[in-house]
Amino acid sequence: MTPSTSLRFLGVHPSDAGGIVRAVQRAGSAGARAMQLFTAPPTYYNEKVTIKPDRAAAFRVALDAAGIQPRHVLVHGAYVLNTASPEEVKATRAASGLAKELERSTALGVGGFCFHPGSAGDGDPDVACDQVGDAITRALELVPETASGTRLLIENTAGAGRTMGRSAAEIARMLARVPAELRHRTGYGLDTCHLFASGHDIASSAAAQREVLESFVATIGERPAFLHLNDSQHPFGSNKDRHALIGEGAIGVACFGWLLADPFSEGIPLILETPSELAEVAEEDVSADPADVRMLRLLESLEAR
Repeated sequence: MTPSTSLRFLGVHPSDAGGIVRAVQRAGSAGARAMQLFTAPPTYYNEKVTIKPDRAAAFRVALDAAGIQPRHVLVHGAYVLNTASPEEVKATRAASGLAKELERSTALGVGGFCFHPGSAGDGDPDVACDQVGDAITRALELVPETASGTRLLIENTAGAGRTMGRSAAEIARMLARVPAELRHRTGYGLDTCHLFASGHDIASSAAAQREVLESFVATIGERPAFLHLNDSQHPFGSNKDRHALIGEGAIGVACFGWLLADPFSEGIPLILETPSELAEVAEEDVSADPADVRMLRLLESLEAR
């Protein structure tokens, strides 16, 4: 197969039934050039789960066979890691889980590890932002930097309840808390469903979308390190984080065409987190999910226009 010369690295988050090597093989079967995965079950803190060297080596061999570069791979953090929690026990445990996630991601040698900051609950939002920044700092201090340069990345949120990270200002405050000597090891990424649901107009016109993207860059001081490409089951400003297949939700197809035509999307992982068609996957089955294949082909057709 002739390597693609596109500057867009489209990817999927496949099933990890059978392990992380199987996940890589499924991404390769879909024709993905990037991918996302969990390193441990996402509904647990996983503070004691490690990646053994032989498992990491097998993972990298599988990436090479699939034609996916490690720098275009994201690990997604566990959903339970509420580093913004005003409850000390929960926040402390989440910070430990965050550090362990970074350790596992660094062992695999991937480009980045992203996480949802969590909810401030009844606490002060500014304090919550600082607390997230402190948790990031702790993780970076505990996990030495390696040649892979794995970065710890904040993902913007849909804004339900008191979840933090819905605005550029909140993300900027979290990152500003990180000491200057560690700042290059962290950053942020944007999810299209979360942007739309939190009231950022990315779907009415290409100009409106560009204004939103530029506002994040201007406020935070850098481009996002990844994009999650998802339609939304719920309307604009709903604050509901429910993904839909592209073209089957409230955002529509045009938004993604504008995004793929914009230099903003060059050179970074562009990961689909849209619903899967298959409810269950056998551990030995390395074929791609049909919905992932359809979505990738749709995005490729938009890119080619």
